[in-house]
Amino acid sequence: MLKAEVDAVYLVDTYHKSVFQNQRKYILCHFGHDWYNHRQREEARLPFACDPKDSTTKNLAFCKSNLPIPDRVRDFIGRLTLQEKVKLLVNGASAVPRLGVKGYEWWSEALHGVSDVGPGTKFGGDFRGATSFPQVITTAASFNASLWEEIGRVVSDEARAMYNGGMAGLTFWSPNVNIFRDPRWGRGQETPGEDPVLAGKYAASYIRGLQGTDGGDRLKVAACCKHYTAYDLDNWSGVDRFHFNAKVSKQDIVDTFDIPFRSCVIEGKVASVMCSYNQVNGVPTCADPKLLRETIRGAWRLNGYIVSDCDSVGVLYDNQHYTSTPEEAAADAIKAGLDLDCGPFLAIHTENAVQKGLLKEDDIMVALANTVAVQMRLGMFDGEPSTQPYGNLGAKDVSTPARLELALEAARLGIVLIINHGPSLPLSPRRQHIVAVIGPNSDVIVTMIGNYAGVACVYTTPLQGIGRYTRTIHQQGRANVACANEALFGGAVDTAHQVDATVLVMGLDQSIEAEFRDRAGLHLSGRQQELVNKVAMVSRGPTILVLMSGGPINVSFTKNDPKISAIVWAGYPGQAGGAPIERIIRVESYQLNGNHRNT
Repeated sequence: MLKAEVDAVYLVDTYHKSVFQNQRKYILCHFGHDWYNHRQREEARLPFACDPKDSTTKNLAFCKSNLPIPDRVRDFIGRLTLQEKVKLLVNGASAVPRLGVKGYEWWSEALHGVSDVGPGTKFGGDFRGATSFPQVITTAASFNASLWEEIGRVVSDEARAMYNGGMAGLTFWSPNVNIFRDPRWGRGQETPGEDPVLAGKYAASYIRGLQGTDGGDRLKVAACCKHYTAYDLDNWSGVDRFHFNAKVSKQDIVDTFDIPFRSCVIEGKVASVMCSYNQVNGVPTCADPKLLRETIRGAWRLNGYIVSDCDSVGVLYDNQHYTSTPEEAAADAIKAGLDLDCGPFLAIHTENAVQKGLLKEDDIMVALANTVAVQMRLGMFDGEPSTQPYGNLGAKDVSTPARLELALEAARLGIVLIINHGPSLPLSPRRQHIVAVIGPNSDVIVTMIGNYAGVACVYTTPLQGIGRYTRTIHQQGRANVACANEALFGGAVDTAHQVDATVLVMGLDQSIEAEFRDRAGLHLSGRQQELVNKVAMVSRGPTILVLMSGGPINVSFTKNDPKISAIVWAGYPGQAGGAPIERIIRVESYQLNGNHRNT
């Protein structure tokens, strides 16, 4: 399709303007970079190490892929000076030019799609976006392990493609398998929920998809289970995660908090575990040898590396005052079993810790052996990336129609029908000719993909989805989910009185629940409850309440309102979220894999 043809289509129907904007964005994302002279030629990534064209390194033992990885690791680390070693202990690992090794950024994220939250990944050039799946709390509600693994496989395909194109790393600090014990926690949306068994099964499935199941020790990408452990508070009632001391019994550690992480390591064979900011029973997790050395690496036998949450080593010194000097903090963390610091702390203070006798250089070598081994399992020391497994993946493999369809299917399987009086759903095109779509989340994009998300090529909002099968009238009703005035109430109420059915799309967003933002309570934010009641009171037809959120919402007020005939929880349904909402409201309310109850 030529640019002029796309522009003509774009201008045809202003009623569906936002739909065509999204279609145009999709076309640009995949086929039209050169229309505006922004296309950048996709070039093969240069070797990270062991370039076959480099005569000074190609015969070194660590570059010989036919040797066992432990032998190669020992050879490489044995060639490093102390100064070079400490600069490899942090996420922004320095280059070692004399050995032909480039710098590497360890921090990338792929919680529910390749994300640009971490500095290791960026969008641009031939990679304008990636498939954005539903937030984890939504996907977990499908109770579908094969779906979780398939999502992981697609995400790792796109991650490898972006790595090959020079836009991402190969170490992705996902999934988050913390137990969502306190429903007010702002990051609960990132987790599979409060059930340790479910969280463990989700973790193992997603990791298998990410890391590959081709056998052997080779890794497609390296996953990371976070944040170990007993972490479900970010900033609540004057206590933040940097100062939080979780007091947990031994039984609760074993029976609750350990279960998903043990599943990560033993069943999923994850390549990394991240320790958390908080203390557990007075000891910072990133400096606790019982947690790191004895449990993760000893009892569970982690084949990989242990990384800190970002600046956690600095936090245990600067915020928690666990040690008297920064050198003691560096030494305590490494001796406890930490291999990599997300942050600069270890690069700054580890050499001095050795010079002061607080740490042995052998301790550093043990840490580096764990990180370098993972890089070798990823093929980063095997020379030319394009000749290796997955070297053929590129921009053509990102956000393909099949992957977009999987994102839609994942949202459909995760959406939960809470009540359905009558039943009122599905709506009938024969009886409900005009549908009001009302609410602060009715035509949102960013809200649908939750946090730790990337950039999607195309989005479908609830308004767009419902508008595909029937005529709609849209009223926002609230400026946003936190709005405290009723300026837009009138239009919403008037519209509900004129139509055949009303769909209220309410809930939360990242301004209410997010990292470092816990909720004070469980009710709808702002004056959303008041809007729901007023609209339902005058609605001529069925009133359907759709909730977008990561954490739970108390909607017990609806029990006293017979006009609210159905409630649907959509979570944060990802880039395609509006399409499955439309399908469920229209024709699929009876096909939700048992995730519903009729009353």
